[in-house]
Parts: sequence; C-alpha cells; structure tokens
Amino acid sequence: MTTQPLAEPDKEELRRTLADVIDVEPADIGETTDFVDDLEVDSLLLLELVVVLEKKYGVKFSEDEMRTARTLRDAHALLVSKSAVSA
Repeated sequence: MTTQPLAEPDKEELRRTLADVIDVEPADIGETTDFVDDLEVDSLLLLELVVVLEKKYGVKFSEDEMRTARTLRDAHALLVSKSAVSA
C-alpha cells in the first residue's frame, strides 16, 4: 500500500479501501452507513480498519478518534483533518 501523508484522501478510494477490509461491495458503504450497526463490523475488524488507514494515509489515530470514525463520512473527515494538520 502507498502512503499519502499530505494529500487529501479521495472519498471513493477510501470507500474502496474500507470495503476491501470489511469484505463488502463499495456500494454497500454509503456516506452514513455505520460500520458496526449496519455492516456488523466487530471490534477486531475495526482495529484492522484503523491499522490499514494509518498505514495507507501515513497518519496516527487517537483512541477517541478510532471510536468516532464509524461511517465513511466520519472517516473521510478525520483523514482530511489529519491531512490538514500534516500540511
């Protein structure tokens, strides 16, 4: 996987990455689809998601941030804010 530390993440690429890790179709992940409630993602898979996103985008998430990014919209907003801080 490539690291993109300063680029704003592309939402569709993020959707595909999330879908790949969760093992669903990208179309199954809407803006507000909750990974836990709607896609039944467990805590171990959530942790895997975080690790993949940290590695791919060259960022580090706090424990609180990890708990709040449960939708595509939230994950994208968090990555955008991390990109802005890194810039």
